[in-house]
Amino acid sequence: MAIGMSEIRNIGIVAHIDAGKTTTTERILFYAGMTHRLGNVDEGNTVTDWMVQERERGITITSAAITCAWRGRQINLIDTPGHVDFTIEVERALRVLDGAVGVFCAVGGVQPQSETVWRQANRHHVARIAFVNKMDRMGANFARVVAEMRGKLGANAVPVALPVGAAETYAGEIDLISMRQRRYLDAEGKTFEDGAVDAALADAAQAAHEALLEALAEVDDAFMEAYLEDPEQPAEAVRAAIRRAVVAQALVPVFCGSSLKNKGVQALLDGIVDFLPAPDERRAPTGTHAKTGEEGTVEMAPEAPLSALVFKIATDPYVGRLFFVRVYGGTLRKGQNVYNPRTRQRERIMKLLRVKSDEEEELEALGAGDIGAVVGLKGATTGDTLCAENRPYALMGIVAPEPVMFMAIEPKSTAEKDKLADALAQLAAEDPTCQVRTDAETGQKILCGMGELHLEILVDRLRREFNVTANTGKPMVSYCETVTATARRTYTFDREIAGKRHCATLTVEVSPLGRGAGREAAVAKTVEKRLPRPEVSAIIRDALLDAIATGVLARFPMTDVRAEVTDCVLSDDETATDVAFRSAAAMGFREAAQAAGPEFLEPIMSLDIVTPPEYVGDIMGDINGRRGQVRDMEMKGDLQDVRAQVPLAELFGYATAIRSLSRGRAGYTMEPGAFAVVPKAVKEQLLNR
Repeated sequence: MAIGMSEIRNIGIVAHIDAGKTTTTERILFYAGMTHRLGNVDEGNTVTDWMVQERERGITITSAAITCAWRGRQINLIDTPGHVDFTIEVERALRVLDGAVGVFCAVGGVQPQSETVWRQANRHHVARIAFVNKMDRMGANFARVVAEMRGKLGANAVPVALPVGAAETYAGEIDLISMRQRRYLDAEGKTFEDGAVDAALADAAQAAHEALLEALAEVDDAFMEAYLEDPEQPAEAVRAAIRRAVVAQALVPVFCGSSLKNKGVQALLDGIVDFLPAPDERRAPTGTHAKTGEEGTVEMAPEAPLSALVFKIATDPYVGRLFFVRVYGGTLRKGQNVYNPRTRQRERIMKLLRVKSDEEEELEALGAGDIGAVVGLKGATTGDTLCAENRPYALMGIVAPEPVMFMAIEPKSTAEKDKLADALAQLAAEDPTCQVRTDAETGQKILCGMGELHLEILVDRLRREFNVTANTGKPMVSYCETVTATARRTYTFDREIAGKRHCATLTVEVSPLGRGAGREAAVAKTVEKRLPRPEVSAIIRDALLDAIATGVLARFPMTDVRAEVTDCVLSDDETATDVAFRSAAAMGFREAAQAAGPEFLEPIMSLDIVTPPEYVGDIMGDINGRRGQVRDMEMKGDLQDVRAQVPLAELFGYATAIRSLSRGRAGYTMEPGAFAVVPKAVKEQLLNR
């Protein structure tokens, strides 16, 4: 029997690296009855970190989907990575989720990657609750973390639980809705009792309870009316008001606990069920009709026409390729034919699976609002829509960030050449931030990724999963090119090829766009009217995009560039061939770009260093020596938090350098910040290498 949409919760666990996402997920699965032992990241026996590389390094690399149940509700849970190199995993998970749990370290507070994932959740309009983890650690400060959530994230964070003690005295939490104190009776946290609040904590708990009610009254009109009539509202009314506020994304309830010490997670599970939205409480997604281009809204009901999104691809050693899908409307059935608007092809669903990390359960159908995996698709890729052929609406896809690092890769023997090519193609299909290209001059295969760790993991997977050994070059920064001015050039292509004359004259204007704007290619409407055939306009745009992708200084792809054909001169229709238009557009672009002040862009990383104060001077001197700039400094307890921006090219081997500078006592994290024009000396090095 299919479960109703109101009984489903599609949620993700998101946070900065090492905030405790995977440990929290393990406790959720344990209390929900999915596992019968408590997995530990340090021991490498967690359910969601199932890859060999994850267990060896103690980090999450790929988002893992798993289904469990709590209080009669089905929870489809995705544990996402915290490391910046795997940010696409967070992006595609948030694209299909209805709610998220933001996990914060009670000592570290709001850290750089916390801000990144929070912005990603804002962009996808995902409702959130927060969990302040590691309350048992020295330096834990619940109030400071809540204040940082308000200040740094702009979140309307309001505690719904209050910790009882902190660090070694941490003993449990007070529920600020029911005003009851939870005391744990065993080491695993399975048994507990709720009783009256300790007299010593009663005043603080009452003040926090009143602050919660006031915050609710500010964001929920119905609750405000009831609150003004009677300030003592029943717990059921408070929970209902919190749910409305969370679904409207006007409030972020904050829980507390220690996942490692098995405290606070059961209250968090209650919060997931009580406050995060069901699929039918989210705004219906829109799609674009594959044939007419019109926008339409997806009907979110089991009996509606099918509409599902492929948000992730993984390779299972026993089942083959798994296509993770979120069903928005209709019902996906085993053996059903579905339509892919991008490829305009029909596909057949061979199997439907309920994925439990590295285990699967076969299903006959997957209803609206549910998440599962499909086996048997041939031409689908990440971001594709599966829909009914009579209603071919393509949903908004998934945008992957551009890779910032690359390295050459080649097979160790000629016999492995095809095997390597197939393995790289599979990795690129699974991971949109993994790109494989061939250098036009040397013929070398180039593997592109999001950082040193990303490339290291990809090469390790080639060896372990695909049994391919490869020689690799040194990782290098993936520079881009751009223009700094506007220029216009006219180019005439007039050649005789295979006895036929090809002739066209195009005027191309190249202009800069703002940072992060990407690439644009256009043909002026006045030019389109004069072209001999309607399809020529698309041919010209494709030629401009191809030219932008190859650059004009050193074959690096260009970005933040707009190219437009503003004029054309044709001799006659017979010589105005597709070849002539394509060549005139590409060469006209190159000449215009050369005249538009071309420059190199390099990726700049946002670096966050936490260090004892006595090493700050040495660390800042090192940052300056790496062409970096310190942006902000802040004391967090007895540690100094230094935030800086440093070019990625200067950060190779930084982990070793910072250990040396601080005698192993400082730590750091980094994430992509922006692209910036390289200094003149670096430009000359790039041109001469």
